Parts: sequence; C-alpha cells; structure tokens
Amino acid sequence: MLAPATSPGFHSRLCALVTAASCLVHVWVAASGGHGVWLGLLMVGLAAVCVPCTVHIWCHGKVGALHRVAAAAVAMAGLHAVLLLGAGGGGHAHGGGPPSFAAEVTGSSQLLLVIGLELATALLAATLVARLRRQAWDVG
Repeated sequence: MLAPATSPGFHSRLCALVTAASCLVHVWVAASGGHGVWLGLLMVGLAAVCVPCTVHIWCHGKVGALHRVAAAAVAMAGLHAVLLLGAGGGGHAHGGGPPSFAAEVTGSSQLLLVIGLELATALLAATLVARLRRQAWDVG
C-alpha cells in the first residue's frame, strides 16, 4: 500500500512509477519495429539502463538515482524535441493523412507525448530531490 500523499514515500513511488512507464513506452515503441533494428536495440538498452534507478527510487528514494533519472529524462526530452523540430514539425510521420484523421496520433503527437512523459519524469525526480534535501535540512 502506498504511503499518504504528504510523505516522501508517496512522491518516491510516484516518481518510480512514471520512470517505469517511460521505460515501458520505450520498449513498446522498440518492439513495434517502426524504427529499425539498431534504433530499437538502442531504445531497449536505454530503458534497461533506467531500470536499476527505478528500483532504487522505489525502495530507497536515493538522491543519486534521482539525479541520473532527471538528467536522462531531460536529455531524452531534448533529443525528442530536436527530432520533432528537425523533421519540420512532421515528427516521425511517414506521409500525411487527410484532415479528417485529426483523432489519429501522428508522429508529431507521439513525440510530444514522449517529451511530456520525459519532462514529467524529470520534474518528479527534481522535486523529490528538493523535498529530500529540505527534509534533511529540517532534521539536521
């Protein structure tokens, strides 16, 4: 059972869950096969690198793991933003559909969702670091 929302335990678990979701999204996108073998393997590898930090955040709320997750999330958000902007706003789209397909998730929309997930991960990790430092300052 999760701790109350006022405790750092809840914040730590939420951060770990969002980080795990980011890992799962990258594995799912890699498994879909739309990015080729090498890019797929890279995505799986990067997701695997994040798993130990996710476990450390869930179990212990370690500041080092939070720093690594926040840095990786900001780097991934930046990379995906470059991909989005570099494609002329077209993202990963491979041909446009008619305007009636507005509800369909395009390459640009997918990139924006990934950027949002990465920024949420970084924000949760950074705010948890600040919270843990404040808590250590109050105790000390």
